[in-house]
Amino acid sequence: NGSSKPLLFLLTGFPGLEYLHPWIAASISLMYFVAICGNGTVLAIIQAELSLHKPMYLFLAMLAVTDLCLAATSLPTMLRLFWLGFRAVSFGACATQMFFIHSLSCVESGILLAMAFDRFVAISNPLRYSLILTGSRIAKTGLLMLFRGVLFVLPTPLLLRRLRYCRANALSHSFCVHQDMMKLACSDRRVNIIYGLFAVLSTFGIDALLILLSYLVIMKTVLNIASGEERLRALDTCVSHLCAVLIFYIPLIGLTIIHRFGEHASPMVHILMGFTYVLIPPMLNPIVYSIKITQIRQRILKRL
Repeated sequence: NGSSKPLLFLLTGFPGLEYLHPWIAASISLMYFVAICGNGTVLAIIQAELSLHKPMYLFLAMLAVTDLCLAATSLPTMLRLFWLGFRAVSFGACATQMFFIHSLSCVESGILLAMAFDRFVAISNPLRYSLILTGSRIAKTGLLMLFRGVLFVLPTPLLLRRLRYCRANALSHSFCVHQDMMKLACSDRRVNIIYGLFAVLSTFGIDALLILLSYLVIMKTVLNIASGEERLRALDTCVSHLCAVLIFYIPLIGLTIIHRFGEHASPMVHILMGFTYVLIPPMLNPIVYSIKITQIRQRILKRL
């Protein structure tokens, strides 16, 4: 950077709407409150009810933990910006937040893949369901997804550190992501671009493809069921998972496209896609599962 001063990045709220930032902060706080309460409630019910200690609910508990961590990771910089007006964040703090956001997103994608496999086994091979998805295998799957997320994302802060930043370091969001930090560099970014594309295709790309293949096999199995009522019952067990997949992947794909090809898009588009990416999945996932899964809904109503 040609200076001994520490490298700082500037977070972006809603340009021209600074007078509305307190109201935006209140809305964001409410969304985080819903996400924390919803995921916390799902976790508490699954932990307390022995009848819910089954593969589908254990994967749901992993998803809830991941969403809680993702919400906690993006919360600090947002509240500092919108409540207190602090835009500046150091490179170290920004890179750390970026690492946790991307690694947790990778973990969530892996858990959604595991949940798709759970539905595949439950519908295609129900007699061996409990033999295939044992407690130890579920725990190993969770650890594997955590290790994968850390392994693939760990190089990105190191690759960002080697870059030289000499532009106005204003980010497009109120939190830090790799694409946003990388585009501010004025040195060669090809290694970052190639590795970022490789990491995305090796994790999110493969996960999405395998989820799609799982549901193609599920649909083939369901169509072979003679009874129409049994078909609907089998498909109904997949609805909440399909909703969670769409809630996660649509904002992710939208944000990726905006960063790759939307250099001339309105700053408001970048900002809104960023908010959707970090806020919507943690907030909506527990609501979707609480509505669609009868056991979860009944236990929530019982405790209320």
